Amino acid sequence: MKFGVVVFPGSNCDADVKYVLEEVMKQPTDYIWHQETSVEGYDCIILPGGFSYGDYLRTGAIARFSPIMKAVEEFADRGGLVLGICNGFQILLEAGLLPGAMKINDDLQFHCHYTYLRVENNRTPFTNLLQEKQVIRIPIAHGEGNFYADEETLRELEENGQVVFRYCTPEGEITPEANPNGSVNNIAGICNKDRNILGMMPHPERCAEEILGGTDGSLIFASILEWWERGGKLGR
Repeated sequence: MKFGVVVFPGSNCDADVKYVLEEVMKQPTDYIWHQETSVEGYDCIILPGGFSYGDYLRTGAIARFSPIMKAVEEFADRGGLVLGICNGFQILLEAGLLPGAMKINDDLQFHCHYTYLRVENNRTPFTNLLQEKQVIRIPIAHGEGNFYADEETLRELEENGQVVFRYCTPEGEITPEANPNGSVNNIAGICNKDRNILGMMPHPERCAEEILGGTDGSLIFASILEWWERGGKLGR
């Protein structure tokens, strides 16, 4: 399985993602400069965290016009796997590949710490090695991770099982205190209806080795490989 990690001006987690894919997951991985116009030859595209274009307008609002995003959109339309992490999630929202929007954290503070996530949908290529309602521990690092959607969009996300992760307590309870940024319904990650696009604010690449304090993030990448090795089918 071959991965492509898109690099925008300002990206700062691209090297972390590439390291995990190559050194931990042992998969061939290339950087893809944002001015490229093709993702031919790749099986999964990852939009990493970072501050694309310095977040000088609105997070992801400029990056979504990079030439590579047209190719990413066409790749996703053909069923290709796309994972957006933090700023990558924000870019997917701005590009209209996922519904909703991102606001500044409700306390106006930048948050950088571990969070607990409850797995709400394990029937995606990105979570099929996890159990439903399983609690995993993955760090966040953002100032604009306050996910918002209007009532109709939110209802569709919930009814279609597109909410993949929610912020929770270590025991898996969904409470306001466990929500680090004010996201509606404690949402930390969503997928599209076809479940081949996932956007998540927490950083799985930052907890994929014991030396970093945890390995729960590796389960996301391992799930992608499991899905691929099964020929694009879910299950264990």
